[in-house]
Amino acid sequence: MPTRKRIAMTISLPPDIAQEYVTMARIKGETKSQLFREMFSLYRQEKLEDEFFRLQRYGAKKAKIMKLTEQETNIFSL
Repeated sequence: MPTRKRIAMTISLPPDIAQEYVTMARIKGETKSQLFREMFSLYRQEKLEDEFFRLQRYGAKKAKIMKLTEQETNIFSL
């Protein structure tokens, strides 16, 4: 039995946002599904970048507390 490659989902939006969403998709020449996938991908990328920078700040703070030199903090650089 073939597996589905897509799962249909239903969302609820206020009328003004729904209209703007439909208009955006039409202007871009995309389906609403394509626009949603693009928006979700951008959202996910932003969250990953936020997490990366949060961890980078944490590491920098710890390095400062430990009084590590820049050379010591680059031990994993290639």
